[in-house]
Amino acid sequence: MDLSTSYLGLHLKNPLVPSAGPLTRTVDGMKRLEDAGAAAVVMHSIFEEQIQHEAAELNHYLSSGTESFAEALSYFPDAAEYTLGPEEYVSQVAKAKSALSIPVIASLNGVSSGGWTKYAKKFEEAGADAIELNVYYIPADPRISGADVEQLYTALKQTLAGSKDPDVLSLLSLADNLVKRSIWIMGGDGWAYDIGFGGLDHVIASGKNVNILVLDTEVYSNTGGQMSKSTARGAVAKFAAGGKPGAKKDLGRIAMTYGNVYVAQVAMGHSDLQTIRAFLEADAYDGPSLIIAYSHCIAHGIDMAKGMVSQKAAVDCGHWPLYRFNPGLALEGKNPLKLDSKPPKMKFEDYAYLETRYKMLTKSNPEEAKRLMVLAEEDVKKRWAWFEDAAKE
Repeated sequence: MDLSTSYLGLHLKNPLVPSAGPLTRTVDGMKRLEDAGAAAVVMHSIFEEQIQHEAAELNHYLSSGTESFAEALSYFPDAAEYTLGPEEYVSQVAKAKSALSIPVIASLNGVSSGGWTKYAKKFEEAGADAIELNVYYIPADPRISGADVEQLYTALKQTLAGSKDPDVLSLLSLADNLVKRSIWIMGGDGWAYDIGFGGLDHVIASGKNVNILVLDTEVYSNTGGQMSKSTARGAVAKFAAGGKPGAKKDLGRIAMTYGNVYVAQVAMGHSDLQTIRAFLEADAYDGPSLIIAYSHCIAHGIDMAKGMVSQKAAVDCGHWPLYRFNPGLALEGKNPLKLDSKPPKMKFEDYAYLETRYKMLTKSNPEEAKRLMVLAEEDVKKRWAWFEDAAKE
């Protein structure tokens, strides 16, 4: 049976081409792959960012303390311990070409127009049969703007445009698709819990790779502070002047019942790190994701300059447990639910009466305020008990 095919302009005896991995990091490993029937191998990627970092690090060690006495030379690193630039990788390309009879494909992750062409040329000179353009990049540094991230791909397009190879030029039409698009739907709790819940439920049930961010203020903030299904028991809002009689709808737990939806509840005022982790995990998850973010609001009757204090108190009393539900962990045999906040260390009442929306009922109807506060405390205890039990390893 003829299994021959073509890949990257190379004629291969079969379509088995091992990608970058532990075995392609060494010549011996690549030789084992060839012996096992591989028609070509893709070496591990070299990252221009890493080269730049190592060069800067070496420059620091070689220049730091140069004004000191002669004995300070012993503080400097042994030059043999460092290999500047891509020389080690280029050497491995040459060794692989010498040892293997199948095509050797180098892999490059560049971040600049000059970097793509500079290192690609070095690999070509070392004998690489082709070069894989690794454009994988996670925009996780908050100091880097979206425009800067887009510039990385603009540099790649400029490099491709400078080629005379028809096969390379054909990649130009695909270059814009190399950027991973992060799609987000954003809305408040009035939309997510109430009037738009049917649409939201339809989206997360679709299984599509889309992210949803709910800015939960526990009221209809944009229309004057009306009660929503997210409003907690005992809070006063429009259409709930006597305090909301029922418990808060738990959107997160509803979404978790699907089993394939990433769900997180966050509060930046309590943990910015947990918030960042949730956003990164949601964006990386291949499927629908839902992040519910505590969002303080002027309708809460607080000093907005101290909104983060209210957020922290909401978590500390157990009203707003922080968690991440990642279905991917279940595939690894792990509990998909991670409870990120600790057991309540203050009463719900102590948090609630920091805000006018709860406190005002104690003036208009003290007995009802007291009754609802007891029930609200029970709501918190029951919800926390459920999460604590569900998150057990």
